[in-house]
Amino acid sequence: MSYTSWRGTVGLIKPTHRPGSLEEFIRLLPEGIGVLPTYVGFKRGDADEFRGALAAYEERVQELATHGVDLIHPEGAPPFMVHGFKREAEITREWEKKYGLPIVTASQTQVEALHALKVKKFVGVTYFTGSINDMFAAYFREAGFTVEAMEGIPVAFEDVGRLSSQEVYAHTKKAVLKHPGTEAIYMLGSGWRTLDIIHVLEEDLQIPVIHPVPTRVWAVQKRLHVNQPVKGFGRLLEAMP
Repeated sequence: MSYTSWRGTVGLIKPTHRPGSLEEFIRLLPEGIGVLPTYVGFKRGDADEFRGALAAYEERVQELATHGVDLIHPEGAPPFMVHGFKREAEITREWEKKYGLPIVTASQTQVEALHALKVKKFVGVTYFTGSINDMFAAYFREAGFTVEAMEGIPVAFEDVGRLSSQEVYAHTKKAVLKHPGTEAIYMLGSGWRTLDIIHVLEEDLQIPVIHPVPTRVWAVQKRLHVNQPVKGFGRLLEAMP
């Protein structure tokens, strides 16, 4: 074991080659947790491409299992959400049995985070538009939540990283204010660079934000038996429930 991974190593399966979320994830991780990334390489970002990606994900799972990681984390919630909450759980159980390692997807960590924060109903925001947002909402309803909205912002899949966090803030605030009494904000996808608005949204709207990057950091810590709070990126990482 190398010195830099004395607290454990997580193998990541990144959905795209876009920069941003990997760097953010590593910066928020406690010292001593190693990261070994692999990539699937989505291009279109549509439901058909997501549905057809399981074989590619399993190839990366198999690859990571040979490198002695302690945990495998397939990123990209949509490729698993399109199969539904229950089927996703079956897939990860099958892979865990086959490869002998714990596996948790991005969407599974998000469900866990919502439960940890005792959220029952929420408003979701995404960088997708159209019927695919209905699939995302259906996933969370199957998991037992009330989804009051799943509102997309129109942007080309390859241009998501160009959205300013201020644009996303405005989109999110507008969506939340349509639903007084909602208990949380769910931000789908880590393609947009929005870590800087998590704390602002929580202060302004007085509800927690479930953002995939801090949620990933929280879930990895829990599975590696590490408990190091991080301030400034939302209640989940600050409180470590």
